Amino acid sequence: MIEHVVVEQDARGHGVGTALTMATIDLAQQQGARSIDLTSRTSRVAANHLYQQLGFRLRDSNVYRYQSQPPAPSRCLDHGKLPRH
Repeated sequence: MIEHVVVEQDARGHGVGTALTMATIDLAQQQGARSIDLTSRTSRVAANHLYQQLGFRLRDSNVYRYQSQPPAPSRCLDHGKLPRH
């Protein structure tokens, strides 16, 4: 899966995104990958156009993320006091 690839504003339009994506495709194929999934926000119009030009096809998919919260401090069973360290 390809995620979190962003080309700096000043470097856009110079083939950097194409080169990065093609290098990733080549590496994945060398390692035996049969498919590559890529996520991109719909607002990234130029990037989405690039991915489609390179052969990626839009999938009907839902993307979900569960992000756990830091654990609450543990309490002793007796009297609900915090344990001493």
